[in-house]
Amino acid sequence: MYSSAYVWAKVLIHLEDQLGAVTISSWFDDAEVVELNDENLIIYSPSDFRRDIIRKRCTDYIQNALKEIFNSNAKLIVFDEEELKNYRSRGKSNTKMDFAPQFSFENFVVGPSNRFAHSAAIAVSNNPGTVYNPLFIYGPPGVGKTHLLYAIANDIRRDNPDAKIVYIKGDQFTIELIEALRNGRNAEFRTKYRESDLFLIDDVQFIAGKESTQEEFFHTFNKLYESGKQIVMTSDRRPSDMSTLEDRLKSRFEWGLLADIQPPDYETRMAIIKNKARSLSLDLDNEVCNYIAINITNNVRQIEGTVKKIMAYHNLSQMPLDLPNVQRAISDMFKAEGNALPTPSLIISQVCKFYSIDEIVLRGSKKNKGTAEARQLAMYLIRQLTNLSLPDIGREFARDHTTVIHSIRKVETALKSGNTTLQDNIRDITANINSCL
Repeated sequence: MYSSAYVWAKVLIHLEDQLGAVTISSWFDDAEVVELNDENLIIYSPSDFRRDIIRKRCTDYIQNALKEIFNSNAKLIVFDEEELKNYRSRGKSNTKMDFAPQFSFENFVVGPSNRFAHSAAIAVSNNPGTVYNPLFIYGPPGVGKTHLLYAIANDIRRDNPDAKIVYIKGDQFTIELIEALRNGRNAEFRTKYRESDLFLIDDVQFIAGKESTQEEFFHTFNKLYESGKQIVMTSDRRPSDMSTLEDRLKSRFEWGLLADIQPPDYETRMAIIKNKARSLSLDLDNEVCNYIAINITNNVRQIEGTVKKIMAYHNLSQMPLDLPNVQRAISDMFKAEGNALPTPSLIISQVCKFYSIDEIVLRGSKKNKGTAEARQLAMYLIRQLTNLSLPDIGREFARDHTTVIHSIRKVETALKSGNTTLQDNIRDITANINSCL
């Protein structure tokens, strides 16, 4: 679930790799994204000539990029001045972000590991801006943090349909800020966030270490807090554990209430399995549910994915839902405790998130300072955290092993010289990687 500005930024990066930076600058420099919904990506360009070029030459590129990056079948629409005016007079259409109805308090399975966070979220939705502001929910991936964010949004939207609700992920916030600065739309960016009634930010840990992003977020937070608007954040760790987060933000994140969520216990896992099976019209007996609950313990997302896989096997092969068949169907979903190593793709994706760089760019040939540092750090972390050989690492970046050696040595030299910023970056990125295992 992504903002339209984030999607457009990703599409432009993808197009730049295919068509070149000069082409993108020439045709899209004054284009702006208007809306993204399930059916259409709407952009506006004030130039007749550029609109014609985009429509005739770039439509397929853009729609293919949407499909490839986001698995979206949205079609491109390019507005002129009159069409934009008419669109704005009608108001924005309903989009996927208004709001996923399956995420509610009613279908959130409550247990000892999440009861406190669940109660805090309900209190916030009943009295936004007056109790527990900000609410900071933290815990490992897949335990229900985002579910509670959406549940808060759905509750408040039901009681106040006109409430201005803004949801964003930490890395998207950075990308939107970069786009606003590049296009001179700082005021529009600030208005979007600072005039919201409910500000939800998921994975806020990704703003840590980014100076301009933290500065903007600091002022956004202050404006909302002083206006009595509700702020809810999620993260994979406590504010005090974010080594590259500014102290002034750490203190503000702790002004309200910190609520942690841990992986569900056995009883909660059993309830989640039965709820998910019931929602999929799947009849699982207690023996099968018990087998899943004992063996799948990491997080809610993995448990629900397991039930979905059982359903797929049942529908495709018409297998009976007895224990031996279920064991065969989901055997590949078990992993030996402590034996999981991150994949190169996971490491690269987390480095890209941290540095706000597209993976295509990181794996490509650009050599500016920021990209080079991120690429060298990715090679270093792959060497440290996986069993890949130097040539194998090189193949991930279309480079030979001597380039990999050079990159790893540069990082090692910087660490030996006491580069504390790099040390903190490695610590945060490694924590992000480990939280995904």
